[in-house]
Amino acid sequence: MIEISTIGAGGGSIAHVDAGGLLQVGPESAGSRPGPVCYGQGNTRPTLTDANVVLGRINAERPIGGKLARLDVEAAKAAILAHVGAPLGLDAMAAAEAILRVANARMAGAIRLVSIERGHDPSRFAVVPFGGGGALHTGALIREVGLKAALVPRFPGVTSALGCVIADIRHDQVQTVNLTLEAMDEAALDRRMVAEAAAARAVVEAAGLAVERIDTVFELDMHYAGQTHTVAVPLPVAVQGGSTGLTRAIVREAFERAYQTSFSRLLPGLGVRIVNLRTAAIGRRPRFDLGLLAPEKEATVEGARRGSRPVWFGGARHDTAIYARLELPEGATIPGPAILEQPDATTVVDPGLVARVDRLGNVIVERAA
Repeated sequence: MIEISTIGAGGGSIAHVDAGGLLQVGPESAGSRPGPVCYGQGNTRPTLTDANVVLGRINAERPIGGKLARLDVEAAKAAILAHVGAPLGLDAMAAAEAILRVANARMAGAIRLVSIERGHDPSRFAVVPFGGGGALHTGALIREVGLKAALVPRFPGVTSALGCVIADIRHDQVQTVNLTLEAMDEAALDRRMVAEAAAARAVVEAAGLAVERIDTVFELDMHYAGQTHTVAVPLPVAVQGGSTGLTRAIVREAFERAYQTSFSRLLPGLGVRIVNLRTAAIGRRPRFDLGLLAPEKEATVEGARRGSRPVWFGGARHDTAIYARLELPEGATIPGPAILEQPDATTVVDPGLVARVDRLGNVIVERAA
């Protein structure tokens, strides 16, 4: 299982001043239709994307995606001034930066929730921003949360789609067992596991996708008698010759190993109960060589340079170098302020940060030495 924490701070999140006079960003969103004001599709309320456009972080003349000829910067600025600037007594640039800071703070708060508040030191971790707008905010997250770095995938805007193409296929199913370990009928549970494995495998096969093989894994939800929480107990068995070979001893040993790992102790003398049987069929996809996405050997930093433009950072305009990100060579080092543009995303390298390109074409953004 994957735990996902979400917040309403995407590019379409609408910025507004609430009844208490506080600036809010999201959770209401303009979506893709009508989208941000700068799209010119009828929305009149400013969004996070509008703020990034006004601040110069997004190239209004070459919008990502290719469906719009250009973005309407003046319309975005007017909307920000009317809905945020005027109520707060700010000019358009200060209001746009305020929108950005509120959104960044919400993102930072979500990261703290799953790191600092769980005892993890964020300085040991890198954030992986993806989507068309994720890498616009890496600098703020590194600063505000204290992250070590950001690793921006080669194609951030299609990272999820790429994952769907190359990731293994998995089908999970769960059945309630609800019996004590002492009362466990080894043969009956074995037959049930074989049947569950066949059913799960059939679902993966029915998907019709190319896989090298299908693996089946089993897991039990178990606890000591009297407890209400369960621990996940992986079983070291597989279906071979129509049987898993499961025994009571195998289950007990697996449970004690899992419980010891989770709680650093056992509770001898207490009965043990099996609550659920979990079965997963995993279709193993052919391995994809990410090296195929690597930069061209002939690429150069000079060849990737696309001039410069003024971009707003920290209350002032900075002359900012612009690069065609996909044309940067392996090992390239780009000091901030800089903006790396590509058809599916924009990466902002704030002042005081530096970006470097690894051998697979990923961009690693970190603090300058």
